[in-house]
Amino acid sequence: MHTNDYDNNPCPVWQLAAQLVQIDSSDPGAYEGEIEGWIRTWILKRAKEHGILVKEEAEPMSLLLKTEEVLPGRRNLMARIPGTLPGPGLTLICHMDTVTLGEGWDEGHPPLGAVTEGGRMYGRGACDMKSGLACALTAFDSLMERIGRTGKWPVRTITFIGSVDEEDFMRGVEAAICSGWVDGRDWILDTEPTDGQIQVAHKGRTWFELTMEGITAHASTPWKGADAVAAMAEAVCRIRKSIARCPVHHELGRSTVTFGQIEGGYRPYVVPDSCKVWIDMRLVPPTDTAKAKKIVEDAIREAEDQIPGTKGSYVITGDRPYIERDDGSQLLRALKTACRKATGEEPAVGCFNGYTDTAVIAGKLGNPNCMSYGPGSLEMAHKPNEYVDYEDVERVEKVLRELVLEAAFIGK
Repeated sequence: MHTNDYDNNPCPVWQLAAQLVQIDSSDPGAYEGEIEGWIRTWILKRAKEHGILVKEEAEPMSLLLKTEEVLPGRRNLMARIPGTLPGPGLTLICHMDTVTLGEGWDEGHPPLGAVTEGGRMYGRGACDMKSGLACALTAFDSLMERIGRTGKWPVRTITFIGSVDEEDFMRGVEAAICSGWVDGRDWILDTEPTDGQIQVAHKGRTWFELTMEGITAHASTPWKGADAVAAMAEAVCRIRKSIARCPVHHELGRSTVTFGQIEGGYRPYVVPDSCKVWIDMRLVPPTDTAKAKKIVEDAIREAEDQIPGTKGSYVITGDRPYIERDDGSQLLRALKTACRKATGEEPAVGCFNGYTDTAVIAGKLGNPNCMSYGPGSLEMAHKPNEYVDYEDVERVEKVLRELVLEAAFIGK
């Protein structure tokens, strides 16, 4: 089983984070089967210790615990404490997968070691996002403890969701939406690493697969062919310059484009008849997918004009809308209050550079109460020697406890 290769820190959330880091849930790799089962067992054990009944169907005065297979062997997990009154609930959603373990780790910091050194925990997922997952679980447990101690059930429904596939196509959160585990009225919070901020806005993410077709010929007589790679070079330059000219958003900054993968041709002495590039655009208002499509279409036309005989086409392989800040968000107000109570400081509010499960929910359901707040820095995510600071984990856990208990008993 997993070794306890970390400091004997008495803080439960720190110990829990270490246990989670030691479970391989890499994507691609081991995936989420083991960690989902481990978390489910942990919730069952904690519920039993607090004297709370666990059911697989919704019943009053009991904990609803369900799983749903999203991909073979990969299940979303949901634990729900029902409120006594109807209305929106608070959902803490955390992905259970990490990126691949990867290479380049220091000898003293193995990716599954959860080694603690100098107030930091090292390991794959320590930052993204098993420490945040641990904070969410202990905050959820704090509500179960209060119910067991007082016998009082919350007014507002509180839910924990562990999702799969966030590091790939986000099919876990898509399934949670389709199954009705979340809706457009709920307060939705993920615990991604946010550098101490409440992060409320996201750039859009649009992916293109662009293909240029040409005509093969020997390189000694290139005029007999049509160079698909040259045409792609024209298209890439046009797209890059067009994105650079897009308007800058006051909070989300600039739209960006990355040409992450390219393939074409098969011999250096043959005019290539095909070239393909995969494009990642991160878009800010007012540049949306419709405008991005026009940029790509214009680039194709210019490439075809510049390299006669070539023809371009594209498909959109991913389309996520940008999410702007809503200063009227009830969750934003509640989370700010929880931060002030737990830390004595006014929290910073910013935007998330990546795309998260809550951004998917916001985009799909038009929900203004979706945001991110968790321990760690996004700069550390996905890197060798990934780490999270103890003080960051402790702060976030205190804030989430405050938020969960305030949300649960609002109106009492």
